[in-house]
Amino acid sequence: MSSTTRPVGTHVPVGKNLVDGALRNAVDLGCEAVQVFVGNPRGWALSPGKPAIDDAFRTRVAEIGMRIFIHTPYLVNLGSPTEATYQKSVAMVAHNLRRAVEIGAEGVVVHTGSYVDPDGGVERHAAALRQVREGLLPTLESLDALGEAAPWLLLEPTAGQGRSLCAGVEDLGAYLDAVDHHPRAGICLDTCHVFAAGAPLDETGGANATVDRIVEIAGPGRLRLIHANDSKDVRGALKDRHEKIGAGHIGRDAFRELFAHPATDGVPFILETPGSRDADDPDMALLKELRAEAVAGRA
Repeated sequence: MSSTTRPVGTHVPVGKNLVDGALRNAVDLGCEAVQVFVGNPRGWALSPGKPAIDDAFRTRVAEIGMRIFIHTPYLVNLGSPTEATYQKSVAMVAHNLRRAVEIGAEGVVVHTGSYVDPDGGVERHAAALRQVREGLLPTLESLDALGEAAPWLLLEPTAGQGRSLCAGVEDLGAYLDAVDHHPRAGICLDTCHVFAAGAPLDETGGANATVDRIVEIAGPGRLRLIHANDSKDVRGALKDRHEKIGAGHIGRDAFRELFAHPATDGVPFILETPGSRDADDPDMALLKELRAEAVAGRA
């Protein structure tokens, strides 16, 4: 097991632009992988790129071997019963996938969304999954011509708050079924989210069991990204409140297990913890230390 096959990084702001802002910040922080927004994370504007900057960014990250991911805006909800929200969400996902091609990102993370029914109705849940299919499958199929060069659409299960369409690991099967297990539909595992939804990451062997279950449900090779976050709240709290690594209820051992699991070979770990983009934040170094311990443990 080589440490470089599990690169570590964080989400960084774009700032001035992708090159002089995001990439410079990522390099200064010691990132081996990075996640960015390519527009306002709390808006619907389909922000166009600047070809010269996109080309320079794509060239530079390829030269230094940095792994790049895009996160879609928080407003995206493919299960929304509001037609305008749904249509804007479909357009936003397609736009972010186009931007991924333009900047050399290998994946676009999208929250799996909510069916927004106060009564938790079965019919509304089924209708929302049909919306997911109608919105995402044509978008995914449009990537087919790119073959192995196509970016992945990375489905991120939520923490279970509200009426989640896909909360935690067990709901992944139905969501993947909705998009016919398209070969470019992958998974982003957010450790805080799955813990909040009930995954036993705080138990010895719990992280291993969680990844094993993901592989069992989704098949090998679909886990493409890990959001490495501890949790301010206890397991099963259904609360999406990130904490610094080792300072929350998940603890450090879960991350050692994740680094050591064979299914995370080649999978980047991206921090979304409080302060993780600050120059003096300890979480990046801590993750690299836990990775080194996992390497030593398997040597």
